[in-house]
Amino acid sequence: MEQTTAKGAGFLKVTGILMIIGGAISLIVAIIALLGIATLAVLGASSGMLYAAGALTLVSAVAELVAGIIGVANAKKPEKAGTCMGWGIVVAVLCVAGSILTVVGGSSFPVFSLILGLVLPVLFIIGAAKNKQA
Repeated sequence: MEQTTAKGAGFLKVTGILMIIGGAISLIVAIIALLGIATLAVLGASSGMLYAAGALTLVSAVAELVAGIIGVANAKKPEKAGTCMGWGIVVAVLCVAGSILTVVGGSSFPVFSLILGLVLPVLFIIGAAKNKQA
């Protein structure tokens, strides 16, 4: 059986690798942040919103790491394009959720941060979409 060439294989693989790197760094930062939040809580600081932000950061980091791994592993498999697109969408939604949480926490809407945060997931989704067309 001959395998169809995936049109977005290289694109998906590169963005997947970048997501693995970003997800790994974010995971380390999230763990450190949660430890810092726990320390603040012990000292008596109000930490409900901080824990929510830390938890969202941790979930986002894991999702980005998983999406990257799935993208790299399935870059040459057009039949897995839907799975890759799904994970890219999950990462993008979590990015938007982080921006919403920022506003709920009392800060102004982080437009620039949102745009930067969506670049990689959107490129990942585009690579998966190109694979789907194969």
